[in-house]
Amino acid sequence: MDAKPGVSVQITAYLRKNGVRLLFEALVNFILPFAIYHYLEAPLGAVRALLASSVPPILWSLVEFARHRRVDALSLLVVSGIALSLLAMLGGGGVQWLQLREKLVTGAIGLAFLGSALIGRPLIYQLARASMRRKSEAEAQQFEALQVHAGFRRTMTIMTLVWGLGLLTDVAISVVLVFTLSIREYLIVNPVLGYGTMGALSLWSFLYGRRAKRRGEARRAAERAVDPKFDSGNG
Repeated sequence: MDAKPGVSVQITAYLRKNGVRLLFEALVNFILPFAIYHYLEAPLGAVRALLASSVPPILWSLVEFARHRRVDALSLLVVSGIALSLLAMLGGGGVQWLQLREKLVTGAIGLAFLGSALIGRPLIYQLARASMRRKSEAEAQQFEALQVHAGFRRTMTIMTLVWGLGLLTDVAISVVLVFTLSIREYLIVNPVLGYGTMGALSLWSFLYGRRAKRRGEARRAAERAVDPKFDSGNG
């Protein structure tokens, strides 16, 4: 068996490669919104200051989509998120409504994950395939071929359900925080909650997917040892 780098090594390599981009993203999505609200609340009021603080994250989303523009499941998800953010922003409303506007996106995506799992078309699979196609069509085709395995389909479904439940939990916690924290406190805590949720789900997906892959390979190897002509299409 080939030695594979550990999780800590892979995380370190990722941070070295994407550290600058992550810092800039934190600036746009965390520091700038807080600073804008802090300096504009007094002259403009809470509602207008919150609307102004929304501009950097929405512009970031638009720029990121323009850079990676492609008609697939992933891009459609990004576009729908931007559209919902803009509609919520333009819709106005009270302070609590404006604070929770981006959670409309998170909630909608969470429901989309759960719905896709229930109809047998797990969104995790669609997004992973779209991501692979950006890198290599051959890699994407190999990934698609795994659908014949029942274990692979089950793994994709479980991962999709966990992501859906995780995102909806993030929304539920945010609703509680909006009504218990001040606006400034929420502007600090909310990005930490959002990035923490995404980070935890991503790490869990990596570890669970790697474990499922190893178990599937071991099971198929054992079945081939018993019957070399075994058709592993049953997973």
